[in-house]
Amino acid sequence: MADRTKEELYDDAIDLFADDKFADAIEVYKRALEIDPSYTDAVHGLAMCYQALGDLDSAIEVTKRHIEQDPEDILAFTNLSMFYQKQGKIKEAEAAGAEARRLDWKRQLREGKAKS
Repeated sequence: MADRTKEELYDDAIDLFADDKFADAIEVYKRALEIDPSYTDAVHGLAMCYQALGDLDSAIEVTKRHIEQDPEDILAFTNLSMFYQKQGKIKEAEAAGAEARRLDWKRQLREGKAKS
């Protein structure tokens, strides 16, 4: 079990999440992130597990740390907005949502230029 790839661990964590075994999934996501701390899918999965457990502070912390490493991650800002909204922090939620939209527009412009 110790020689599992980050992708295999991610798949295991997804299965645990689907079975509502959020605490177990958190441990498996953390193992995947030990292999590759920048593994974006595992970061998002980890944050969603914390959110599912009602630990919004941890979900926000994980997401903000990820944004420091990848400030162009649209999904991270979208999730951050959702987490803040669930905490009733509307101003912070709106700011994170606005940043997600700005990044998406930026992405669309890049894709449009690439097609030209």
